[in-house]
Amino acid sequence: MCTGVFMLLLDITIVNVALPDIQRAFHASLSDLQWTIDAYALTLAAFLLTAGSLADLFGRRLLFAIGLSIFTAGSLLCGVAGGPAFLVAARAGQGVGGAIMFATSLALIAQAFQGRDRATAFAVLGATTGVGVAVGPVLGGVLTSGISWRWIFFVNIPVGIAALLVTLRKVEESRNPFANRPDVLGFLTFSTALAALVFGLIRSEPDGWGSTTVVVSLTAAAVLLAAFVVAEVVQREPMFDFGLLRKPSFGGGLLAALAINGSLFSLLTYLILYFQQTLGLSAAQTGVRFLPLTGAIFFASGIAGRLSERVPTRALIAPGFVLIGTGLLLMRGLTVDSSWTHVLPGMIVAGIGAGFVNVPLAATAIGIVEPARAGMASGINTTFRQVGTATGVAALGAIFARHLNVTNPAQLHAGVVDGLNEILLVGAVVTFVAAVATLALIRRRDFVDPTERASMPVVEPEPAAATAA
Repeated sequence: MCTGVFMLLLDITIVNVALPDIQRAFHASLSDLQWTIDAYALTLAAFLLTAGSLADLFGRRLLFAIGLSIFTAGSLLCGVAGGPAFLVAARAGQGVGGAIMFATSLALIAQAFQGRDRATAFAVLGATTGVGVAVGPVLGGVLTSGISWRWIFFVNIPVGIAALLVTLRKVEESRNPFANRPDVLGFLTFSTALAALVFGLIRSEPDGWGSTTVVVSLTAAAVLLAAFVVAEVVQREPMFDFGLLRKPSFGGGLLAALAINGSLFSLLTYLILYFQQTLGLSAAQTGVRFLPLTGAIFFASGIAGRLSERVPTRALIAPGFVLIGTGLLLMRGLTVDSSWTHVLPGMIVAGIGAGFVNVPLAATAIGIVEPARAGMASGINTTFRQVGTATGVAALGAIFARHLNVTNPAQLHAGVVDGLNEILLVGAVVTFVAAVATLALIRRRDFVDPTERASMPVVEPEPAAATAA
């Protein structure tokens, strides 16, 4: 389970460092690069809750093995891609496989271990997610600079095959005897709405906000989202129980999930493009220079984990967002003569803030519901994180691209700097709003008392709640 989750989390961060090389190899546009990131995030978000339902119904080991196979095959197809469209399609396939692995990993671990061993196993999985996010940029840089960008995908193949063999030979099958049929209507309306929204945002710069393509896409997204809400409200067993929103803390957790991935983690794509295309750093050099950020996230997460037992959740999440916003503001003020060290203090401060948000956010996702609904609650929160990534990359990219319509390299350099300064400001505003919202919405009284949880029937969790990004 840890191997599979490590691979899919690695592919969230490892690809960013290779984007400039992919752009040069395929003569790709900025929108092609956005779709390379968003295709993975979109399918991961769209399939996560449905995959959990299918796993409960048909068997979690079976679905995990299928997801691992799809992810590995998608990695192979990404590695042999001959153009941006093929790469985007293969990345979407990776996202499908990743969603299935996410949705089944925690439940399989819960089935395999009991008592103290179970707590240890979850701790190892949590550490694995942190390491995956931390080493992604460095490993991606080393592979891209040392061999080829294609090896950031090829490296998954032997690891995926080995993990699949262990899964089939050693992992015990488990099902939920009371499992419900998947919510097909909810899946279709949600996934198509999200795809239409991201498509409209990405096309807004080249086509214009008033173009037929953008207007139709955004209108379709609004209509489909409304249809999704209606479908979930009228169904007896929806994949998104809107009754959870009666507790403000649940809504606060979803806003936090959208905000952290829609700001800091979405900005990484454009910071990496700046490092490589404007500053002229190699992929390996870029990966190393992102270690202060990912390292700060890793270590701050450990501190937050210890504090979360004594400090109210919102007293970690809200200050965490303030630190992220402060870090993003520290990164601003770039000029054409700036070096990478200009953003270093901001990266460290923002990384500490992200670490303070990540851990209590996972706890918020499941802490306000009884154990019977923990799987749905954590799955919805994880889904919103991927929605934040997909919409954040698209929306920030639309703003960033406005500064790139220039005629010579000197103007392009200045345009990249101006665009990055602007989206850093937008990201900071988003995080400060999130700080205020989470401070107001996340309340101690909404959480289920630990003694009450202990007396409730325990069910195995479904989607991963420990995702770092």
